Amino acid sequence: MAASLQDIKRRIASTKKTRQITSAMQMVSTSKLSQIQRHGNSYSVYANSLHEVVAHMASANLPSVEGTLLNQRPVKKVGFLVITSDRGLVGGYNATIFKELLAIIAERNLSVDDVVIMAVGGNGADFFRKQGFNIVFEHRGVPDVPTYNDVREVVRTVVQMYDNEIFDEVTVVYNHFASRILNEFRAEQLLPVVAQTEAEEPITKKAIKAEYEMEPSVEDILAVVLPQYAQSLVYSAILDAKTAEHSASSTAMRSATDNAKEVIDKLNLQFNRARQSAITTEITEITGGMAALD
Repeated sequence: MAASLQDIKRRIASTKKTRQITSAMQMVSTSKLSQIQRHGNSYSVYANSLHEVVAHMASANLPSVEGTLLNQRPVKKVGFLVITSDRGLVGGYNATIFKELLAIIAERNLSVDDVVIMAVGGNGADFFRKQGFNIVFEHRGVPDVPTYNDVREVVRTVVQMYDNEIFDEVTVVYNHFASRILNEFRAEQLLPVVAQTEAEEPITKKAIKAEYEMEPSVEDILAVVLPQYAQSLVYSAILDAKTAEHSASSTAMRSATDNAKEVIDKLNLQFNRARQSAITTEITEITGGMAALD
């Protein structure tokens, strides 16, 4: 019985240490989440303004714009920019992306030969490589609060590969941060650029000319702005996905901390019952010994 009590005490001590670790990790993830939310909110002001301008310009002048990222071409290869985490301890964050992307590939009747993967995050690169997909680019070690310079290689490479016709269409897949307790899977076409407004209604050329005065020409401006716009979409997706990752990590660590507390409570109850049983047994033995002496 003594050995059993000692074993329970060791398990209690071990679980308390685990709870301390998961609680600390939860606080760290929550702090990172707050930081990246502030950063993302600041960047979204620029990204939304750029989206509005490009959508208006492109929608009004789409027929006359040639040789830009707006051009549709026959789709021989489909590219997927997959944004996952580098580490674990994020609950079902990565598993959701894997499941949904495989479903999209199956729904579109795409084979392994029809698809190329660009992976941001080690989990995505490792998973899809094991599935037999062609990984044409991978980037690991995205900082917890990434700046544009931190992922410059990624955003430029995506646009460059599209220009080099390594793929003819690219969709970014990631988990969108909806709230501190909820993430939503998203699959959004990056290239070619879809020239529509947020209301999904093209704006007429006459309406646009009333809003903007452009020099030297719409075509020249779009040739410069569209690559920047595409890069901003990639960076926005990375920021959003990283925000969702911190949220998932915070939720997972909170759940682990709560579970550890429940285990400790059960072990304490088990320990108290075992100790009470041991005391009762000792009293019974003492009483029996005294009765024998009498």
